[in-house]
Amino acid sequence: MWPTTSPPSAFIERRRRLQAKLKGPALFVSGFSRPRNFAGNRYPFRAESHFLYLVGRTIEGAVLLVTPDQALLYAPEPDPEEELWTGAMPSFDELSEAAGLSVRPLEELEVAPDTVSLPAQDWDGALFQSELLGRDIDPGSGPEVEGATAALADAMIELRLQQDEAAILQLRQAAWATAAAHRAGLSVTRPGLREAAVRAAMESAFGEWGYAASYNPIVTTRGEVLHAERSDLVMRNGDLLLVDVGAETPEGWAGDVTRTWPVSGVYSPTQRAVYEVVLSAQAAALACVRPAVRYLDVHRAAGRAMVSGLVDLGILRGDPGELFELGAAALFFPHGVGHLLGLDVHDMEDLGDRAGYAIGRERATRPSDRYLRLDRDLLPRMALTIEPGFYQIRRLLDRPEEVGALEPFLCRDVLEKFADVRGIRIEDDVLVTEHGSEVLSADIPKRVDDIEALAREARQVAN
Repeated sequence: MWPTTSPPSAFIERRRRLQAKLKGPALFVSGFSRPRNFAGNRYPFRAESHFLYLVGRTIEGAVLLVTPDQALLYAPEPDPEEELWTGAMPSFDELSEAAGLSVRPLEELEVAPDTVSLPAQDWDGALFQSELLGRDIDPGSGPEVEGATAALADAMIELRLQQDEAAILQLRQAAWATAAAHRAGLSVTRPGLREAAVRAAMESAFGEWGYAASYNPIVTTRGEVLHAERSDLVMRNGDLLLVDVGAETPEGWAGDVTRTWPVSGVYSPTQRAVYEVVLSAQAAALACVRPAVRYLDVHRAAGRAMVSGLVDLGILRGDPGELFELGAAALFFPHGVGHLLGLDVHDMEDLGDRAGYAIGRERATRPSDRYLRLDRDLLPRMALTIEPGFYQIRRLLDRPEEVGALEPFLCRDVLEKFADVRGIRIEDDVLVTEHGSEVLSADIPKRVDDIEALAREARQVAN
């Protein structure tokens, strides 16, 4: 599926909704590409997400100025010298037609003293903002904004929390490309290959359709490392491969899916047992996803199911409800059950807990909840992830200050029998509907029997 572009009407309507919330002018910068070692060797450019939401096009060095009465895009004029190296740049007329607004040369931009702007995420963008606004801007300081800037942040949060039809189509396309990647990754997984071979196959699967990675892919047999950055180990029989890979559409909308499959193609009895516990925890969380449900309760449903399953396996002993209240889930499932999803893979986290937490709510201190990125009541058309996991993290399990009062309830002799389970995470992209939810990534297999069947088919084809 080659990605489609959103119609100009979608961006016109988003800007109109923003205009209705403004009391004065607001400025959005697209940002700049960053050099990699030297100026001519640059990282791929991706515009700031708030700019993308309102314009939908990646235009380096551009500025969108929105007032209660109008919206204007200011962009650098096409540079013949630059075009010699990078190809033709879109004309102002082409940009105007694509984004549905008037486009003017950047030199014509005049910024009123009361103009507000959300901080850019990189130093070059923030420096550019500082020059335009005549005041210092620190990159990525969204959580600390005050006054009119805070009002702009709240307006953007309100707009972006519930996805419009154009955004939902983009998320569906990202999920499709992500599914293609996961199937490709499973099909090439073999003992003796490096993790990097799987990662390469997955990025190729969506790259050939015009998608990019929405974040640095995690492809690792060290599943207990939550954000493992390297994929250089050789995969061996008995390993589980944790694969956290998502595709991004050209407009910036993200997929974010994790699966964990056996390198050999068959789960061991212990791996299957723990996998089923994680899958049950995800099912418990998904069953809660519907409008008006507090996301903290979704997270805790996963935690309770996790503890109950570990008691059934004998890894924990005692009453599951009491163990959960003691924080037992955090010993093996220390992170939150998910986060907002949209233009950012962790949507709007540039605005910190201001976006993720409803007014009057703040992060809990108890271990089971302290890393939760989202605590809002769910609304129709919110997009989010559900991703419980089980990890044997020595930093947690070997430190008395982490285990604390749970030590008498932790059956370490039984846990040793599950040594071949280093980490399992199961993650899906979910859209809240009017009466429940839809799993956008449902085409990516996650049942044990389905994964093993696909692995067998892939080996038969290879042979």
